[in-house]
Amino acid sequence: MLVEYLERGILAGVIAGIAYGAYVAFVANPLISYMETVAEAGDSSRGHAHEAGNHASIVGEHAHTAGEEAHAVSEAMTATISVGGGVLWGILLGGIFALAYYVLEPALPGRGNVKACVLAGAGFLTVSGAPWLVLPPTTPGASQAYDPSLRVGIYLGMMVVGAVVATASVQVYQRVSTEHRLLGVVTAAAPIVALVASTTVGAPTIVEAGGMPAELVTVFRGLTALSQAALWTCIAGCFVWLQTRADVQSATKRSDDLLTNP
Repeated sequence: MLVEYLERGILAGVIAGIAYGAYVAFVANPLISYMETVAEAGDSSRGHAHEAGNHASIVGEHAHTAGEEAHAVSEAMTATISVGGGVLWGILLGGIFALAYYVLEPALPGRGNVKACVLAGAGFLTVSGAPWLVLPPTTPGASQAYDPSLRVGIYLGMMVVGAVVATASVQVYQRVSTEHRLLGVVTAAAPIVALVASTTVGAPTIVEAGGMPAELVTVFRGLTALSQAALWTCIAGCFVWLQTRADVQSATKRSDDLLTNP
């Protein structure tokens, strides 16, 4: 049974990963290239004179044709790598999702699609959401405080915090929703709101955007967050679809069948 869950999770990850890789190749990469151009232009305007402008122009004209061909090859290679990386990332998350769903399904609130969506939300909060509250996605030209090993430690620590907050939200909902479902939803959001508020007020500034326009940084970080949320949602949806096609019973129903037909 566990192997079958893993197989469906990996297949769901492949499907979601292809979509995510396409997003990276055709949306994220061009945006990053544009942001790199903006960052380089800002550096040049601050630190470079224009004395060698004419010479650079002549050299640029001679290299133009070769540069276009190299750029086309580079773009194709980057797109291929992006899609491949997206598939690998989707497979990893799909496998994690399947294992977690197999173990935690009885404890998740709701039924069917709702259980999968709750788990996907918890996964996003743990892997990306909570860590990004302290270590947001880095933009070109940004500067970072602390050394890489410490930043990795902070990221892993925030993943643990995210998992704890997600667990607390589920438990609070299950206790309160028995009396009032809407109140359960509101109280389930309280641990997440508290996490966001506390990190906004108390977390140190680790990533500085540098001279990049604030609006561009906001768009980049927002798209990054939305893409990861969409990836988790796609994995959950594909996994449920594959489970339905395989006619897999829920854990609760399997337990009831064992009790009635030992």
